[in-house]
This record gives sequence, C-alpha cells and structure tokens, in this order.
Amino acid sequence: MHLAYPAVLAALLFCTGLYGVLARRNAILVLMSVELMLNAVNLNLVAFDVWLRDTLHAGQALTLFTIAIAAAEIGIGLAIVLMVYRNRGTSDVDRLRDTAETREPDTTGTTGTARPEVAA
Repeated sequence: MHLAYPAVLAALLFCTGLYGVLARRNAILVLMSVELMLNAVNLNLVAFDVWLRDTLHAGQALTLFTIAIAAAEIGIGLAIVLMVYRNRGTSDVDRLRDTAETREPDTTGTTGTARPEVAA
C-alpha cells in the first residue's frame, strides 16, 4: 500500500476540519470539525502503523485511545453546548464571549476593598 494516498486524504480531512473550526460560528459545527480533525489523525496513525509493519500495532492502539478521548470530549462538549443553549437561547460562538458575569454595584455603601486588620 502506498503511504501517499491515506496521508493526502488525512491532510484534506484535517484541513477541512481546521476550516470548520476557524470559520463556523455554531458550537455544534465546531465540535463536529474537531471530530473531523481527530479522525484525520486516526487515519494517519493507522496508515503509518500498516506502512511500518509494527508488530506491537502501536498506531492502532493509539487510535483506540484517541477514539475514547474523542467520545469523552464530544459528550462533555455537547452537554456544555446544550446548557449554554438553554440559558442563552443560542449556540453562536461569538456571543459566548459574554458568558462572564458582571459584578453588580454594591448597594451597602462599602467599597468592598477593606482588608481585615491584623492584630500585632
């Protein structure tokens, strides 16, 4: 098997995923693009494992590990996206920059910067 065919396909998949991460505004599509990039890495791992004729099949073992990490990542990422969508009504990545809560002004009359006195 020629190594060039899967390597070129993996490069195209990775570039497509990278474009999706950089150009998309929807968080779910960004997660799908990250998965596409991970699949490109998996394809490279398996292709190089076959090409090198590794007796331990380290490339395939790393691929299984990568698939497990990707499954955990998509589960947690999708849960976060769904929670943000429930709270905000949108999954637009540009609008997620406002997720930090702003401090409300203190109505008690204190500035909030007083330090407790230390007894000597």
